[in-house]
Amino acid sequence: QVQLVESGGGLVQPGGSLRLSCAASGSIFSINAMGWYRQTPGKQRELVAIITRSGSANYTDSVKGRFTISRDNAKKAVYLQMNSLKPEDTAVYYCKTVFFSNPPSYPITSWGRGTQVTVSS
Repeated sequence: QVQLVESGGGLVQPGGSLRLSCAASGSIFSINAMGWYRQTPGKQRELVAIITRSGSANYTDSVKGRFTISRDNAKKAVYLQMNSLKPEDTAVYYCKTVFFSNPPSYPITSWGRGTQVTVSS
């Protein structure tokens, strides 16, 4: 059983910072891409940032220059450092991984259950 657990969400003032963490556990041979998505009421879940196994990162335009995604392959973890937070960043943030089971078969997508981030004064 593979499980993703997010942490680090909370309430922060505009301009503040938060660091989200996501750790994967279970029978995993390898993890390909890892990423963060977010969703607000009435909107579709949107991509925030993704990072490949080799460390190549991509961000949605609205967070470029403010957010930084990173990963620790040994710990099977992905992080999202969020700086200069804005009210529009308020959302439930979800961790996503694409992994291969152990033994490897085919790629499988797994989602965390989300962590709430609220940016408000």
